[in-house]
Amino acid sequence: MKKVFQILLAFVIVALGYLSYQSIMKPIEFKKIKTERYEKIIKQLKDIRKAQNAYKEVNKKYTGSFDTLISFIKTDSMPMIKSIGSLTDEQIEAGMTEREAVSKGFITRDTIMVSALDTIFGKEYPIENLRVVPFTKGQSEFKLGAGVFVTGSNVKVQVFEAKVSNTHIFADIRDEYLDELKEENGNRIRINKYPGLKVGSLEEANNGSGNWE
Repeated sequence: MKKVFQILLAFVIVALGYLSYQSIMKPIEFKKIKTERYEKIIKQLKDIRKAQNAYKEVNKKYTGSFDTLISFIKTDSMPMIKSIGSLTDEQIEAGMTEREAVSKGFITRDTIMVSALDTIFGKEYPIENLRVVPFTKGQSEFKLGAGVFVTGSNVKVQVFEAKVSNTHIFADIRDEYLDELKEENGNRIRINKYPGLKVGSLEEANNGSGNWE
């Protein structure tokens, strides 16, 4: 009987040790996963912001449709100012600026139309995946919206928003890190912050800032 008790005690000690280890390591592991995923998703949200700013430059507004945004980047063109000529060594030594050189005709500028994709990202950029949230195996897309925000001084500002919740970001590991995910979201909600990642806002004119900035 004594031996059985010792075995059971040893088992309890091992189990408690494992639970203690898990309670320490799981938050650390979740933080590591979160950092890796956030870094890549933030990079893509920045790319969405670049695409939206390019779209607005041409169309004077943002779009709430990924189909429209991706089609624009793939097929449309953007104006680019091309400089012809350059300052000579003598002109530089004399203190002439490029603006002065343009005004005197030594340098001319011309506006040309160039591919939006080549200009913003490069022709090899996988633009079709712009809408897809990384780490979700194509199962989740960013939620995209656009509109007009009226400020307190009655100024109308074009705004957009792209976001993804932590529920989607960590969907594949939700059961394994449920407590950590609940704590992460709870902390965000308590301070009135979006429980996930987003760039821009439909509720304020924030100049396309990300909630990580």
